[in-house]
Amino acid sequence: MEISNIFFLKSKLFFLFLFVFLNTYGQVERYDLDLFLKKADSLCLINKRESFCKAIDFYKNKNYDSCYAYSNKALLENFGENESDILNYVQGTSAIRKRLYKKALSSFLSISENNEIKTLKLQKLGRVFLSLKNYDKAIFYYEKWSKKSSVTTLRLRKASYHNLGVCYMHTKKYDKAKEFFTKRLSLIEDRDTTGLITAKMELANVYYNQYLDDEAIPLFREAYLLSKDFSDIELKQNSSKNMAVVERNRKNYKESVGYYIEYGKWKDSIWNRDKIWELTERDKKLSLAQKQQEIAVQDEKLKRQKIQRDGLIIGSSGLLIFIGFLGLFYRKLKKKNKLITEQKEDLNVANKTKDYLFSVVSHDLRSPINTIRYQHEELKTHIDNKDLVAIKEATNAAIAVTNSTSHLLNNVLHWSLEQSNQLIFDQKEYALRPMVQHVLHDYTILVEAKSIRIESDLKNALVKADKESLKIVLRNLLDNAVKYMNGAGEIKVTTGVKSETEAFISIEDTGVGIPKDRLVKINALKDLSIDKIDRSEGVGLGLILCQTLIKKNNGTLTFDSEVGKGTKITILLPSIPV
Repeated sequence: MEISNIFFLKSKLFFLFLFVFLNTYGQVERYDLDLFLKKADSLCLINKRESFCKAIDFYKNKNYDSCYAYSNKALLENFGENESDILNYVQGTSAIRKRLYKKALSSFLSISENNEIKTLKLQKLGRVFLSLKNYDKAIFYYEKWSKKSSVTTLRLRKASYHNLGVCYMHTKKYDKAKEFFTKRLSLIEDRDTTGLITAKMELANVYYNQYLDDEAIPLFREAYLLSKDFSDIELKQNSSKNMAVVERNRKNYKESVGYYIEYGKWKDSIWNRDKIWELTERDKKLSLAQKQQEIAVQDEKLKRQKIQRDGLIIGSSGLLIFIGFLGLFYRKLKKKNKLITEQKEDLNVANKTKDYLFSVVSHDLRSPINTIRYQHEELKTHIDNKDLVAIKEATNAAIAVTNSTSHLLNNVLHWSLEQSNQLIFDQKEYALRPMVQHVLHDYTILVEAKSIRIESDLKNALVKADKESLKIVLRNLLDNAVKYMNGAGEIKVTTGVKSETEAFISIEDTGVGIPKDRLVKINALKDLSIDKIDRSEGVGLGLILCQTLIKKNNGTLTFDSEVGKGTKITILLPSIPV
């Protein structure tokens, strides 16, 4: 085993022992501490000195900063031996909490030898010398404490053996450390999981520091396995770190890394827990201070109100009645104004919708109707001339114009229903692939007749959408792709999952493309309103309807195009994890 690895382990060992020591300590001093507090309360009732009583109160409430300050102040006053001993004790204890160990040592050494709190003094001196790393003196006071203490409970004996073992461990007297740790382990009951884990780690560290790996490693492993089924996070952290160091020293680097990862996880858990506790405590203090301030302000306000209340009560009552009637009148007036405003806004929307529809009908329908009339006149001429080829061509052209006009009328109908909230909209979970396949099937004959090839790569995805409105969008986009295809070409339709929260439909064609200025207007239609529609010059109703329906499905519709190369349209919709 490498020397540097041993030093690393010893550094970790000290932290573990000191942690257990500090937590064990508060339990074992309870009996003598109760006697001490009774005596302190009795002296407070007798002398009734404010500084003395406040120092004791802050100590009992664990407010050690204030206790330290008030005990300092009280010790400057003229007190008897009993009061001075108690003040020195609470000051020393507060100094330990503030990590002022030399000050704590001075306070405890100032306590008289004949005082009733001598056992508490010995306890604290042992603790201070251990914190100051003066282990020989710590051993001396702990042994004196064990002999002097009036309590001989099992809990006290376990703590005494533990503290002495810690000190002997630090002085490298491993046989003595092993003796006391073994005694402690023999007193621990099977159901005391915390005691078993710490005792096994203590003994394991004793053996490990003596290079007795065969004895140490099984104990480390037992402690680790016990901690896995136990709720104490600190013990989980320490036991996993022990195993990481052990396996590293054995050159089992893979296992060591695994234990280090586990150690890091428990360390993060402790940090998060402590941080949450710290923030909670801070919030509690801020809330308490705010509440106290509010109470003080309220008290002052009540005092002023009490002075004025008698003279103003009649006038205030009359004023309240007047304000009540005024408020009632104002509420009714406001309600009427709100209703008028809403009706006016609805009327404006209806008028703008009507104007827009009239513009569509007058502009977009006039051209195909004129075309159909012209074609019918041509058809009549071809019939008179019995030109069957020309008749067929004119008929096909008329059918195409009729289909386009029918498509436009459908868009007008759907958009009108949507604007008046009459379009049935039912969002449910649907699979994209069968829905898109159904729409593509309707275009098979049409695209074959125009020498257009449709390719599809449909990966399944679950989306939450209204199926019928989504079909309307797909038909509009496919109609545009076919309409603006320059002769033969290709349309590629793709579906799939973009992320955990989004699915996509992509329609890519090799048509004529969209000019850049018009493309900007189309992509600017994501925030739709009647005002926006009025400004969307050069954009057809079909695309406006598509943007409206996709937005209503909580999705987005974007266009990417280059003139002469084609257009790519992407629809993003909320997806449902499969």
